[in-house]
Amino acid sequence: MFLSFSGITALIANGVYDSAYPLHDVSLLYQAWARYSVLYKYQPIDLIRKYFGEEIGLYFAWLGLYTELLIPASLVGIIVFLYGCATIDNDIPSVEMCDEKNNFTMCPLCDKSCDYWNLSNACSTARASHLFDNPGTVFFSIFMAVWATVFLACWKRRQMRLTYKWDLTVLEEEEVINYCFIIVFLEQADNDKLTWKDRVPGYLGNFVSILFMIGLTFSAVFGVIIYRISVEAAMALSTNENTKSNIRVTVTTTAVIINLLVILILDEIYGAVATWLTEMEVPKTEKIFEERLILKAFLLKFVNSYASIFYVAFFKGRFAGRPGQYVYVFNNFRMEECAPGGCLMELCIQLSIIMLGKQLIQNNLFEIGVPRMKKLYRKLKDKRAEPEELTNSTPTRQAQQWDQDYKLEPYTGLTPEYMEMIIQFGFVTLFVASFPLAPLFALLNNIIEIRLDAKKFVAELRRADAVRAKDIGIWYIILSGMGKFSVIINAFVIAVTSDFIPRLVYQYMYSDDGSMHGFVNHTLSYFNVSEFQQGTNPQSVQFINVKVCRYKDYREPPWSEDAYDYSKEYWAILAARLAFVIIFQNLVMFLSEVVDWLIPGTPKDISVRIKKEKTLLDDVFLKKEDEKLQLIKSFLKPNQRQKPKVANGMATSSWHCFHINCTLLRK
Repeated sequence: MFLSFSGITALIANGVYDSAYPLHDVSLLYQAWARYSVLYKYQPIDLIRKYFGEEIGLYFAWLGLYTELLIPASLVGIIVFLYGCATIDNDIPSVEMCDEKNNFTMCPLCDKSCDYWNLSNACSTARASHLFDNPGTVFFSIFMAVWATVFLACWKRRQMRLTYKWDLTVLEEEEVINYCFIIVFLEQADNDKLTWKDRVPGYLGNFVSILFMIGLTFSAVFGVIIYRISVEAAMALSTNENTKSNIRVTVTTTAVIINLLVILILDEIYGAVATWLTEMEVPKTEKIFEERLILKAFLLKFVNSYASIFYVAFFKGRFAGRPGQYVYVFNNFRMEECAPGGCLMELCIQLSIIMLGKQLIQNNLFEIGVPRMKKLYRKLKDKRAEPEELTNSTPTRQAQQWDQDYKLEPYTGLTPEYMEMIIQFGFVTLFVASFPLAPLFALLNNIIEIRLDAKKFVAELRRADAVRAKDIGIWYIILSGMGKFSVIINAFVIAVTSDFIPRLVYQYMYSDDGSMHGFVNHTLSYFNVSEFQQGTNPQSVQFINVKVCRYKDYREPPWSEDAYDYSKEYWAILAARLAFVIIFQNLVMFLSEVVDWLIPGTPKDISVRIKKEKTLLDDVFLKKEDEKLQLIKSFLKPNQRQKPKVANGMATSSWHCFHINCTLLRK
């Protein structure tokens, strides 16, 4: 089928016009919405919709509801954090770890240059870990999983109410031809349509490019791992005691900052790459283009943002080996292990720095600084392009609105805005077991983000074309998927990364009095120092006559027949971890189903109104059809309105057909 393109879109595609946009008139909207002085007020959603259209109106309505529901999540997160602070002195394992009388001599953290050390040196790490690794964390994880379901259910209701209010319930979306498709079509005007041969190179290029980008992300994470291992080994050789005592803090902090910078840079690259890859596919309509772009950008940015966090949560320290049989990278560097207090504290540091860094840098640099720099550059470029006589002459007229708007940044869609919030939603839900304060920081960010976006839309960007939409599209599917994925992730964080399950198993299976006394000793295995590999044993001066050192694992002692094999405690804890994951997931899924049942997608008052309107429309339709039927009967003669007594098959069939149609019309 031949498609004909006309109007301003084709003219822009042909280069006749540079751009086309509606003009700004933002005095009222700016005063009511785009100022920081109105932070405490609700957004004028109806006014936003009238000015920008339903698509942008729905985005800000969604962002407002998300920010509003972060308030209860933040309060519960603060309570859980305060609970950890209040019970830190009563936590028996951390008290035992800080007690110097226990005198646990630990195995070296690196080969040769590292010495034995006392477990009490990790006192501060153990106490800090309790702030985020306590029984309240499990409750908070369940709460946040249910919270995600409540948020989606509330948004469905809010969306339905806005759809009804804005008269979008029967909206049929128009398929707007994609700009890239227009250009390719104009270049191939002799063909009726693009064939599969035209699209295959784009699809193959997409697949290979996405795999390459994912591999690039993993390479960056691996590079940071090598940085940590090498710097930690180099600092261990230092003769400065302060340097040695702060090795883990220094290495962890600098590595996370490097990781953050890499994530920010790759995010910008991946956004441009996703657009380019989608254009290679030449989607026919704007809707298909947007959906494919969103899926590619989300996949790349999801991997980029969370790859390092997944590593710390589930892989760090799992494949390091044991004393005497450590795993090495490039045959020189020992695989890194978790801190003595566990990996959950490092996961908290990793998550908090990346989350807060992305919010602060993206808000202040990318969303404020970069658009203003582009605006200034465009202004200087336009001045240089003007003829000298016009530059030196006195202006004869005031700058028109279209001239002022032309200097603004072009509107490129809502994908970057949604993407930023979706990634933040992942930080709030996916690993919330390790950082209960994540909802609080997200709330504080979003309060400013709403007004920042408002000011950007009315003062920094050209006015967007009004687009009608009755939902947020594919973003709801992504949110729903992340909500379900967060249940699995938090279950494994609690079961695998934290010490919640080992503590529970010890208290009810191995403790003599049902308390946590002796838990630290229970988690430490023994190693005969004479079995160190040649050249890896420490050159100790402080620790003399050490025959056995301890390390955190569940293995048989060296004097056992099955020396260094996994002990029965290890298998009991592993079984308990798997059981916890299954119970946690089923419990949360059950609660989510209950929430879905309690909060229907359509409000009852809206449902009643829709039924009434449908009944009225049916009555009007039947009345009109009845009038048509009476009109048809009035044109028929009396003998024609009677059923023929004897007729051939064709006449009888025609009469029955007419009778059935009239009956259906009456119904």
